[in-house]
Amino acid sequence: MQNDNTRNTILFVVSAIIVLVVYQFLVIEPAARRQQAEAARAAAADAPVAPGTNPVGRDPALPSGPAQMADRATVVARTARVPVATPSLTGSIALRGARIDDLFLNNYKVSVDSDADPVELLRPEGAEYAWFAEFGWTGANLTGLPTPDTRWTLVEGDRLAPDSPVTLRHTNGQGLTFTRQISVDDRYMFTVTDTVANTGEGSVTLAPYGSVQRQGIPADLGKNQIVHEGAVGWLGEELRLVKYNKWAKDGGPEVTSQGGWLGITDKYWLAALIPDQDETLKGEFRVTRAGPVEIFEANYVGQPRTIASGRQITETTHFFAGAKTVPVLKAYETDLNIPRLDAAVDWGNFWFLTRPLFSFLHFIYQHIGNVGLAILALTVVVKLIFFPLANKSYESLTKMKKVQPQIEELRKKYKDDPAKQQQELLGLYKTEKINPLTGCLPMLVQIPVFYALYKVLTVTIEMRHAPFYGWIQDLSSRDPTTIFNLFGAIPWDPGTVPLIGGFLNGPLHLGVLPLLYGFTMWLTTAMNPPATDPIQQRIFQLMPIMFTFIMAPFAAGLLIYWIWNNILTIGQQYIIMRRFQVDNPIDSLINRFKGKKAVT
Repeated sequence: MQNDNTRNTILFVVSAIIVLVVYQFLVIEPAARRQQAEAARAAAADAPVAPGTNPVGRDPALPSGPAQMADRATVVARTARVPVATPSLTGSIALRGARIDDLFLNNYKVSVDSDADPVELLRPEGAEYAWFAEFGWTGANLTGLPTPDTRWTLVEGDRLAPDSPVTLRHTNGQGLTFTRQISVDDRYMFTVTDTVANTGEGSVTLAPYGSVQRQGIPADLGKNQIVHEGAVGWLGEELRLVKYNKWAKDGGPEVTSQGGWLGITDKYWLAALIPDQDETLKGEFRVTRAGPVEIFEANYVGQPRTIASGRQITETTHFFAGAKTVPVLKAYETDLNIPRLDAAVDWGNFWFLTRPLFSFLHFIYQHIGNVGLAILALTVVVKLIFFPLANKSYESLTKMKKVQPQIEELRKKYKDDPAKQQQELLGLYKTEKINPLTGCLPMLVQIPVFYALYKVLTVTIEMRHAPFYGWIQDLSSRDPTTIFNLFGAIPWDPGTVPLIGGFLNGPLHLGVLPLLYGFTMWLTTAMNPPATDPIQQRIFQLMPIMFTFIMAPFAAGLLIYWIWNNILTIGQQYIIMRRFQVDNPIDSLINRFKGKKAVT
């Protein structure tokens, strides 16, 4: 009995931990996000002042941009611009400040609707939640360096496109001429080549810098504990990650590095500075505040260099602005010798599972052409890998279920003699070659795989808006159907119901996939021997219902994986139970159905 109780206790503890973690993730954290969003809106209403900026190399006394927030289109129209048009990007570069600050992603939409707008990546200073990159030079006791308010002149090219760079120039009237050539490939990489020519009488010493800034963040960013959003970089041969909330509270590190890269990332998008890999630089993640707005900045400063009279120097920096597509990031690593750029994808602590799992899933997808089918195929492979362990475990569970009547008799017979009861039970287990502890092994082993797949579906953009069949048009989002409109049969949105609409579209939102998951979990549980303790029995009986609601908000792709995994498990258990001639719920349901049919 001790071994039996140990097995059930392990199952109970594992299940309780999962419930607590999921409850924290789905209930407590969303409530905290709503409270923080309301507080942020209230603060913004009290002090609607646009942020000023002071990146590396800028004199704090200089004007820092517009003093009043405006809508995005108005801000874009305030200054002359050079259009950006590539297969992957659309937008413009501001001649004022020569910033890259206006970009949309052509291949990604904000929703699965065919007429949805493209995803906005960068937006100019002066608009709410500005996000942009700038480059320049800094020098001690020097005036006349370009600032964010400098008006650059377009001297070559009329639009930025692959194989069509543009050249900007600024002469400061003090003997320095700044020339900036910007080129872009057909994906997401800009190349910024800055040249400074000294036509003055004396020498000057300058150091290059680059800066990515985000002026305030939307309320839905930075609160997800599963996905990293915030500062990211590979500096000093180490991956640097600082989430927005910690960044805002404690700031970020300053790191001296030989090459590397740094930037700001969201769940799927990245804006990162990539200096010359031979450059010794000081990278910094810092946060400042302008009124109610926090300004998050990732910047670097290179080594000073002296320009003698009549000479010039050139500095080349790459700037990635786009989607964190793993094959693209890996290609840039190879082509441009960028270290660990694909680490911008948050592979998590189980990266040794997450990376190969994604690679294999992506490999299957390339051959099948549907992510959902690839998930089904991956599930079969995982089941085959764990088949020997699972088969042994299910055989043990089946034997336990077969001898359940004998176990109950021994418990009744020796209920007043626990020592004798334990001795007899151990003898029964030995005779029947049963190890009660092996029953929980499949659950324990699959938890890391479950988490790794959840991570893959959550953080990799390849899963975003990936369609399956029927009503599932986005495997990275929850099942859109709900029982309250008969799964779409009734043209009615339950969320419009006064007072309780939020619950109907929130905690009570149950679609087809969560219900299928709940049913398959119940069937899997029913095939296992019951727990010895009545309270544990009741908990295990209620768990399929609890997990139906818990799993409902999860990605459809994850539910498809788990439903298919349960179906394969049920099939495996069913075959074993038939082999050992043990009663099982499937045969019971079939017989009950036949009985009802015969009566009819």
